[in-house]
Amino acid sequence: MTTVSERISQSAFDGSRLRVVLLLDLYDGAQKEFLEVYERLRSQVSSVPGHISDELCQSIENPSQWLITSEWESASPFLAWVSSEEHVKTVQPLHGCVRDTRSLRFSVLQETAGQGAKSPATGVPDTIGGGLRAAPRRGDGVVRHALTFTVKPGSEAAVAKLLAGYTSPRARVDENTLLRRSSVFMHGNRVVRAMEVEGDLVAALRHVALQPEVRALEEAINPYLEQDRDLADPDSARVFFTRAALPVVHRVAAGGDEPEGLGRHALFYPAKKGCGTALARLLAGQDEAAADDPANPIAGSTIFQRDDIVVRLLDMRGPIDARPALALGIEGGHKAAVLARLLDEAKDGVLSSDEEVARCLDRSAMRLITDRRTPDAS
Repeated sequence: MTTVSERISQSAFDGSRLRVVLLLDLYDGAQKEFLEVYERLRSQVSSVPGHISDELCQSIENPSQWLITSEWESASPFLAWVSSEEHVKTVQPLHGCVRDTRSLRFSVLQETAGQGAKSPATGVPDTIGGGLRAAPRRGDGVVRHALTFTVKPGSEAAVAKLLAGYTSPRARVDENTLLRRSSVFMHGNRVVRAMEVEGDLVAALRHVALQPEVRALEEAINPYLEQDRDLADPDSARVFFTRAALPVVHRVAAGGDEPEGLGRHALFYPAKKGCGTALARLLAGQDEAAADDPANPIAGSTIFQRDDIVVRLLDMRGPIDARPALALGIEGGHKAAVLARLLDEAKDGVLSSDEEVARCLDRSAMRLITDRRTPDAS
């Protein structure tokens, strides 16, 4: 019998197949252009490693509504593709014919195939159960998302002041959606803004983008950005926020109510070129193994990764440096040596001593700029 784990968890690293659902609403008269763009896009996506198949569907009730479903060997190759510059360029032509989109991602848990069903990848009779996740997970009703961008060197203090001093937007989006928490960190000239949303993440992001206090903050930060953007231009804003997206690849926390008095910390791990996924997977493995230990001071761990940018958000009991190796994500086994090989600038070699681990932890620690919780989310 399939059982549900008591821990809170989500992961892109369990090896199960991924189903991606993209809902689209076309502009009037854009159908021909859309089909031409989709044909070019389909040809490009079919050559992406990890892609299995896709389908294009049109609503029988509203012909302007379309659905694209794709299947992937696992979440990792899809996330690598959707976060790439190649993907940004590939989907750019869609913006002229699509009024609205929404992307949903699901790991495959169970399936039923009719007699003679064949695998879309191989064309041979399918074996039910291949690539399925072993058991459902238990969530906490919260969707997590992060954005990251860099500012011009020398502007860090001015940007930190702006990010710390803005007025929070209205937390209640609608009857089903609530902004629960927003945390902003900096590491050098890199900014990471992590959000927690109860309900519909897309609705929450749109709500935040329309709030006058947020728009004023974004405009004030614009002159300091390393990557130019024009928020008045929908295409420019869309490309910026697509590149800034920092998706969750792993989340684990012990079951039960969140303990009081937790400290929130973030660690930044610049991976060597092409090593971001391996680094995120290493950190996820330690946090999974430690999640059920009552003595574990990490109450919750969320790992964000885009290309070779890895950020680990921790909610901890006690100081972060009480167990430096655990806080850094390398307690036990040969994880320290592996981390040193994966980091872009490992100054301490294999991190063989407690002092070297402590220094690496100190270098990785991000500066907390602001951490705001909605009163009715506590």
